[in-house]
Amino acid sequence: MFSRFTNIINALQALDKTYSNSEMMRKILRCLPRSWMPKVTAIEEAKNLNVLPLEDLLGSLMTHELSMQKKDDDEEKEKKKKIVALKSSLIEDSKNDDDDEELALITQKFKKFLASKKKFGGK
Repeated sequence: MFSRFTNIINALQALDKTYSNSEMMRKILRCLPRSWMPKVTAIEEAKNLNVLPLEDLLGSLMTHELSMQKKDDDEEKEKKKKIVALKSSLIEDSKNDDDDEELALITQKFKKFLASKKKFGGK
């Protein structure tokens, strides 16, 4: 973006149209997308655009861009983490089925018991 901007400014200078340093900075800050608005506001509030060199503004924007890219990369890595799933097999054993049913019944009754304790403020 900065190289295109510089080419345009140089072409305008060839046509005898010059911009001050603060005008160029305001044009750069104005053309940034909405996602950059917090950074633009911070730069405008913290720095005097009349005195700030254009290179410092460019460095600040490039640093912000790199940090945004790193954050996006980190988020993508978290999403792409491999999920390990184990295969299950069916065991046809009537004793296991009975045990599973008993365990489910006990678990269900225990949950109800805990819920009733919470209602009455018990420990």
